[in-house]
Amino acid sequence: MTSPKKTGSTKSNTSAGTQAEPKGYAEALRELEKILGEIDGPAVDVDVLASKVERASYLVTWCNERITAAQFAIDEVVASLPDVDLGDEDEDDDEYEDEDEDEEDDDE
Repeated sequence: MTSPKKTGSTKSNTSAGTQAEPKGYAEALRELEKILGEIDGPAVDVDVLASKVERASYLVTWCNERITAAQFAIDEVVASLPDVDLGDEDEDDDEYEDEDEDEEDDDE
């Protein structure tokens, strides 16, 4: 059995044949919601139930792959950003530490 390809393929192999790859994430979610509504309803056709569940499984896997790829791309972009100096944060901390020491001296 061949595992689904992440990029470049318009169809992937599954145990029941090939699955058409959705055009995008939003389309995959719409199709998944439609399938879930069909199999959750009272008039579910048992003859097509297995193929609907298989398609839903494929779509969930496909969407998870896209989420993982997007997260990786975002992490790469963030890692490539230059460090930005937002000021010396230590100066602010030192200022508060000095005030704390002054308060302790006043208590004595």
